[in-house]
Amino acid sequence: MNRSDVLIIGAGPTGLVLALWLSKLGIAVRIIDKTSEPGTTSRALAVQARTLELYRQLDLSDTVVQNGHKVAAANFWVKGEPVARLPLSSIGEGLTPYAFLEMYPQDEHERLLIDRLEAGFGITVERNTELHSFEQTGDGVTARLRLPDGQEETCQACYLAGCDGARSIVRKTLDTGFPGGTYQQIFYVADVQARGPTFNGELHVDLDEADFLAVFPLAGEGRARLIGTVRDERADRAETLQFEDISHRAIEHLKVQIDKVNWFSTYRVHHRVADHFRTGRAFLLGDAAHVHSPAGGQGMNTGIGDAINLAWKLAAVLTGGASAKLLDSYETERIAFARRLVATTDRVFSFVTAEGRIADVLRTRVAPFLIPKMTSLEAAREFLFRTVSQTTLNYRGMPLSEGVAGHVHGGDRLPWAHDGEGDNFEPLKDPTWQVHVYGDTSDEMIAWCTEHHLPLQVFDWRPAFEAAGLARNGFYLLRPDTYVAIADYSADPKVIERYFREREIRPFFG
Repeated sequence: MNRSDVLIIGAGPTGLVLALWLSKLGIAVRIIDKTSEPGTTSRALAVQARTLELYRQLDLSDTVVQNGHKVAAANFWVKGEPVARLPLSSIGEGLTPYAFLEMYPQDEHERLLIDRLEAGFGITVERNTELHSFEQTGDGVTARLRLPDGQEETCQACYLAGCDGARSIVRKTLDTGFPGGTYQQIFYVADVQARGPTFNGELHVDLDEADFLAVFPLAGEGRARLIGTVRDERADRAETLQFEDISHRAIEHLKVQIDKVNWFSTYRVHHRVADHFRTGRAFLLGDAAHVHSPAGGQGMNTGIGDAINLAWKLAAVLTGGASAKLLDSYETERIAFARRLVATTDRVFSFVTAEGRIADVLRTRVAPFLIPKMTSLEAAREFLFRTVSQTTLNYRGMPLSEGVAGHVHGGDRLPWAHDGEGDNFEPLKDPTWQVHVYGDTSDEMIAWCTEHHLPLQVFDWRPAFEAAGLARNGFYLLRPDTYVAIADYSADPKVIERYFREREIRPFFG
């Protein structure tokens, strides 16, 4: 019988990233997908700064940046004229190595992940292969698969990961609720070659009374994705809509001159979060666990975050580095973020697509006045960038998070500190537990870390560390996914020893 450590259902970005991270950590995976080939059209475009930071662990960041398109600013239009500009590069400066919004279409993204999985680990996505059913036992999962030739295969795995989208067969088999709703508007996405003032490499959004429309620039001159809504009776025949059928009022407002439509599709948008992200040995990730509006470009990035969060925990349990208790933290950490995200994107989406006179006034008169005012405030600009880039995402107050030192709490993303002398993110390329000290530490800490083969990074104190909010001479224990497990002002290794003992974590360092 075919056996693997983890059986992954679904080969979108979430499933592929999970397979890559697990493979890098030495875990045997099998990944299947019911489609015959990777998608050639896509809605997801944005790769946020936090995703690029984490992609450094698989040497993916540079390739994504080189092949995608950096968006330096977002522009807001009313009545055919630009009324506000938000410079993305400057508001994120000093917060991350990736102070921009990266456009890299999901179809190209998937091909990159597939190539890395095959070239780096010899793992191929099994196409035209569908999960029929599965059962859990005390020590594993038995799954029945429908193969390309129509035959059925029974296989076993220690764990099963449902990365199979909003219509997830894994979620349905687990009988997990998926509460939420569906927006009344129909969305369309069009891949176009076009001209006009909005084709300057920046993001442009129409706030007018017309159908919502955003122009997302892509790599290459004149390439873009148009994402918009269809609100009237046309929404009743979404399946047969063509590009010629949509309202061109918003397109004309943004002065878009279309030369060629490469492809066009319509879809509905949902806002839902599953009741549970884990049942026994089965997990839900990505769209199988949460779906929401495209506001802010958060969807694909959140699924990738799910995968990275779960990967190191599964690897620790499967290699004997932790008890199965560690896996409880996956749902705790990720479901809280998913619920906040759905609520936030729902509010933003409802604002930009609401109908009626009051909504029109808010968008066309109030928003153009407030946006420049808000973005003139440094604190507001930083908050906006941190939120959209997902660098503000944290696990404070959760079971794997402890302490505070400087402005950094247990559960926070480690702040980026960079000057002419170096970058404190460089050691994070290795997805292992490690300790960071900024300044000096004790001989006991050095000896304990050496004895236990726990990497210890001691940085000479510099002004850049103080500016980033890091504490001098304390320590930060970092998880394999680069979030802070312990933030502590002391230099006492017994704090680390107790942390691992209480949480039944036994990392095999070295």
